[in-house]
Amino acid sequence: MASYVMAIDQGTTGTTVLVLDKRLGLRARVNQEFRQIFPKPGWVEHDLDDIWGSTIATVQRALREAGLTGRDIAAIGITNQRETTAAWDRISGRALHHAIVWQDRRTTDVCAFLKAEGHEPRVREKTGLVIDPYFSATKMRWLLDNVRGLRERADSGAAAFGTIDSYLVWRLTNGATHVTDVSNASRTLLMDLRTRAWDRELLDLFGVPRNVLPEIVPSSHVYGVTRNVKVLPDGIPVAGMAGDQQAALFGQACFQPGEAKCTYGTGAFLLQNVGKEPVLSSRGLLTTVAWDVAGEVTYALEGSSFIAGAAVQWLRDGLGLFKKTPDVEVLAKQVKDTGDLVFVPALAGLGAPHWRPEARGVIRGIDRGVTAAHLARATLEGIAFLIYDLAESMRAEAGKAYPVFKVDGGASQNDLLMQFQADLLDVPVERPRMIDTTALGAAFLAGLATGFWKDREEIRKAWKVGKRFDPKMKPVEREGHLAKWRKAVQSA
Repeated sequence: MASYVMAIDQGTTGTTVLVLDKRLGLRARVNQEFRQIFPKPGWVEHDLDDIWGSTIATVQRALREAGLTGRDIAAIGITNQRETTAAWDRISGRALHHAIVWQDRRTTDVCAFLKAEGHEPRVREKTGLVIDPYFSATKMRWLLDNVRGLRERADSGAAAFGTIDSYLVWRLTNGATHVTDVSNASRTLLMDLRTRAWDRELLDLFGVPRNVLPEIVPSSHVYGVTRNVKVLPDGIPVAGMAGDQQAALFGQACFQPGEAKCTYGTGAFLLQNVGKEPVLSSRGLLTTVAWDVAGEVTYALEGSSFIAGAAVQWLRDGLGLFKKTPDVEVLAKQVKDTGDLVFVPALAGLGAPHWRPEARGVIRGIDRGVTAAHLARATLEGIAFLIYDLAESMRAEAGKAYPVFKVDGGASQNDLLMQFQADLLDVPVERPRMIDTTALGAAFLAGLATGFWKDREEIRKAWKVGKRFDPKMKPVEREGHLAKWRKAVQSA
């Protein structure tokens, strides 16, 4: 009997595969990086053959590491870098151009023109997004306008477009299935948030023909079965999909409105479950579909801080204060507080809720007593302050308080940072036992669709807290910290 679920986490720099049992026992975890292609300044591309090759290699190695065969896999779930856009031939599967990565800025002028024409309010109302090169629609437009013969192929039905989830399902099913899940579709600028269907007005605005696009399907659903995949037997259900940040929200078991998770990486992504109706933001947050499971659609608010772990990397690489990233906590613990030192780590401007791209980092309150340890501690606190501002804005938009604040990502391993975050937010912070929550969410979605897990309650019971950080700071102390932070932010 098949007793394991496989999750394929296809990320920006590499592909990770996990093999899990029903109790979330990790049988294997394998990662492989692939090429990053930079044809021009501001352009970022991926070769679809590289992506597929890394997927095949990691699946094969994961089965070997787990001591299993493909017959032991009950279902496959997929999570992916979200807005990255691909085009391929429907018959041969050959890529018609490199995929254009979410980081790519080549369509900046197109976006500026559409904004100048006054289209953004309507686009935001329909999609919950802003007009920006980040999203998929203008990438599709660029491919159609600039790849020789592609528009003719598109008009004739010979070309298929999609985000990376679509491409992987297409390859895993040997071309039998061309779909995208609703969470990924909500990142394209082409889907209406409320109808959850491709919108004719948006398709016309961005110049994308409907017939190149995949069918929009639920996030937990059997899309097809493996066929002619050299490292897997035929017949394994491909049964769950979600964009990486939505998958992490599901992987953190944030199933109730008000529950939120923050992924601390180079930057930080904060998503809050807002329930069955979309909440449009007046503070620059994005509205997105979190998932569609068993006919129940859940929406989320999303915001990002441009800098999180990157601030620690600057201390390490730019200033040379320590050699290894975890050493920042050791250094910061050498002092009991920062004194009057406040660091606003606006090293790439300030995102939501400030939206000040011109802002730059500020260190305020320096005196002769300041040491490297004070700066290390102020850096960790600065990251937490940025997340506090984002979280408070999100709480105000959603009208729901956090019962608990769940965290994941590399920087969440820093206990000093997590305790200060709990103190600022005045809610418990929980770090899960398994921090690969993106892949875990994909596994959960696939397992629900195939009966591997009975329901979300069973998943909630399987999800385990690794460490909990309860708030300890007194209100007067918290307000003192926040007052100093607000003054510093005004100087950034």
